[in-house]
Amino acid sequence: MTKPSKLDRAGLPTLLPRMQLSDDAAKHVADCSLGSEAMERLASAGMLIDAARLCAHTLPPREAVWWASRCAVATASDALPEADREARSLAEAWVRQPADETRRAAMDKAQSTGFTSPEAWAAVAAFWSGDSMSPLGQPKVPPAPHLTGTAVSGAVILASVRDRPERQLERLRRFLESARDIAAGGAGHLDREEA
Repeated sequence: MTKPSKLDRAGLPTLLPRMQLSDDAAKHVADCSLGSEAMERLASAGMLIDAARLCAHTLPPREAVWWASRCAVATASDALPEADREARSLAEAWVRQPADETRRAAMDKAQSTGFTSPEAWAAVAAFWSGDSMSPLGQPKVPPAPHLTGTAVSGAVILASVRDRPERQLERLRRFLESARDIAAGGAGHLDREEA
């Protein structure tokens, strides 16, 4: 018996309106009840950006943040600014040990980057996965449930076009393989691209 996919953890019909799928993609998966089924349907139809968005929203938050960081690593150059490296490192640290202090440090580092990289958006996703967006000592303001997926989606799509936008479709195929592996309980390893 196969293990259930982590893409199937949440009710897909309630998530679909928040995913910002294209109209064609939304119609393509309107009758799906499982995230894994919808992702495979989109991927086989060549709607890879929409398939990536769907994965970003249906993976559990820690797995989604991990996936965003794996995609970022795969396309990062040796010249990646230190602030971006630190943002990704903090996002990964939060996945391993989801402490509030790490989550807040990830957001602080993302802000210092100007929010222009996949690494920054992975860090934002970690922050939005917590229980409050308000400063410490203030009343809790929980993030909307779809914000983690929105940030992960941004990280993955930015990684897919970084430096070599002509590689986007090839990268997205690799990224979706990583998401499938993570959804099955794996590490989602992605080899770093050759220049």
